[in-house]
Amino acid sequence: MDLDIAPLNGRLELLGELGGFWPVFMTKDPTAAFYYRHFDTLWPEFTLLALDRESGRPVAYAHSVPLSFSGDISAGLPEGGWDWAVRSAVHDRLTGTPPTIVSALEIMIRPDLRGGGLSGRMLTAMRENAARHGFTDLVAPVRPSGQFSETIDGYAWEAREDGLPVDPWLRVHVRAGGRIVNVAHCSMTIAGTLSQWREWTGLPFSASGQVEVPGALASVRCDVEQDYAVYVEPNVWVHHQL
Repeated sequence: MDLDIAPLNGRLELLGELGGFWPVFMTKDPTAAFYYRHFDTLWPEFTLLALDRESGRPVAYAHSVPLSFSGDISAGLPEGGWDWAVRSAVHDRLTGTPPTIVSALEIMIRPDLRGGGLSGRMLTAMRENAARHGFTDLVAPVRPSGQFSETIDGYAWEAREDGLPVDPWLRVHVRAGGRIVNVAHCSMTIAGTLSQWREWTGLPFSASGQVEVPGALASVRCDVEQDYAVYVEPNVWVHHQL
């Protein structure tokens, strides 16, 4: 497919055509509002939109954000993962702190085109975009795309015979030059009342304990007496040295 991959440049109506593909509960992270309500005005050059040149329709997008990090990336990145990246970027913008790295936030491929290598092309474009803006480090709180029954701490480093990760999405990152750094055990936190969770998932949430929710990487903790449930999602930090 012949693609035109370029910064968003105000084309929100085209970006909107690629919405609605995440499970509803995944859109309820309160930290996300700090980014998605303002990304087109605060960091428009860090959102890439891919158009099919033949049809002119959008097929993918990639969100990333610049932020300041003074630690040693190889020694480990924050447990807060995705939420930390968003909060840090907003804080740095408000305080005028110069960013030192770029964090990937999301790459979305239109469902009917998945599995054809577009995710790798968008990741490459994201890497090139960060380098074009003068950054030498891109980090990514990667959401594994494969199914795993063991803990994410073991799965993150599980490899095939060729040495590449078992997980398909981590494999794309490593093939592109990324290095797995550490697990972010509380990368995204989503809490809500039981009625909200019933609305988001269609599940009863009628008993306290662990609830398995389709599309979640970990079980949701339900407390009937307190009338709330909490989902804490783990991600895997990957470092791309540009």
